[in-house]
Amino acid sequence: MLSVIIPIYNEESLIDELVIRITSTLKGIGESYEIIFVDDGSSDKSVELLLKKRDEDTNIKIVSLSRNFGHQAALTAGLEYSKGDYITILDGDLQDPPELMAEMYSSLITGEYDVAIGYRKKRNTDNKKRRVMTRIFHYIFSRISNLEDIEHTGHFSMMTRKAVDALLSMTEKSRYLPGLRSFIGFRQIKIEYTRQARSSGESKMKLRQLIRLAADAMFAFSRIPIRFCLTLGLSGVAIFLFVGVYVIVSKVAGWAPIGWSSTLISIYFLGSVQLTFLGILGEYLFRIYKESQNRPLYFVKEVFE
Repeated sequence: MLSVIIPIYNEESLIDELVIRITSTLKGIGESYEIIFVDDGSSDKSVELLLKKRDEDTNIKIVSLSRNFGHQAALTAGLEYSKGDYITILDGDLQDPPELMAEMYSSLITGEYDVAIGYRKKRNTDNKKRRVMTRIFHYIFSRISNLEDIEHTGHFSMMTRKAVDALLSMTEKSRYLPGLRSFIGFRQIKIEYTRQARSSGESKMKLRQLIRLAADAMFAFSRIPIRFCLTLGLSGVAIFLFVGVYVIVSKVAGWAPIGWSSTLISIYFLGSVQLTFLGILGEYLFRIYKESQNRPLYFVKEVFE
């Protein structure tokens, strides 16, 4: 059986097209299927429209969360409620084409691969600022995370049951699923496609949420931030040893500069370094605190199946 997981947050304008394109693709594949819509606390008519679609197709399942827990939590909920042998993760904005699932399934059904990942060879999105920031994040993350083939990929993918079970065995609270998917390994293949702009509505992931997700990815998969602290600290020590020697020599020679400029610059520099250290260490401590709380990623209000 095929399972398709779609997180939904205020996507009432896309529900009809989304269901039509997904069901058409799945029926073309010819296997039994379930479509799991995870409502992440929508305040519009998304759930109402999905319930009507469920009356028309009993393969549709709706998992309604008690509030908005975020994109990663909603996807995790869908994975945990899925029952299929092949599981697809697909965003509800239709920027990733559901029709590509047929090619993904053809790659996995042979048994040669365990994970088929949508590889964005081109983006036709309208928001240039968002596109540039996304490229910068993926470029930096791919260089510092030590994960292979992470650039130009997102959540859109199909996995076998054993790959999904491996993914769900990792229970950290600060999650970045594309990174976890790459971390589990298994045999992975890329399926190229062009990412389209939204056909209607606007992105529900605001800039601050994207930055938060990027931070979770960086701190979860890289030692670079904490090593940056060490490198900057050692550089500061080396610089001020040199400055100390210069000050002593200048005092003895009698050509020491008059004024407090050098002193103030030194104080400001050291203060900035210390605040940077505290900020980076605080990010790690906050994530450790979240893990120690061990709160559930989400709460389910109701399941319609």
